[in-house]
Amino acid sequence: MTIIANTLIGFVALLHIYFLILEMFYWDKPLGLRTFGMSQESANASKSLAMNQGLYNGFLAAGLVWGLSLGSAGMAIKIFFLGCIVVAEIFGAITANRKILFVQALPAALALAMVVI
Repeated sequence: MTIIANTLIGFVALLHIYFLILEMFYWDKPLGLRTFGMSQESANASKSLAMNQGLYNGFLAAGLVWGLSLGSAGMAIKIFFLGCIVVAEIFGAITANRKILFVQALPAALALAMVVI
């Protein structure tokens, strides 16, 4: 079970590194515009907000990597950061885009379930 949980946590961490890159560096580029369905003007206007959001995603990924690096001693850290992700993504699904629930919250919730089982 630990291998499955840690694999899922690694996947969630990689997802959040991808979100960091997308939001911090590609927000106003063709990839970001396509991914988020925005106009260039909208992306330009919200670029600094997206960069901030990307940085937070990086912190979440770093927390998961930290928990993984501690092995079984990192259990509380893994639970904390996965819980933060689940709550943040549920809020994002309610306030921004329902797709966030499936793309971001579901993988974190599955990983969290595997950790606590």
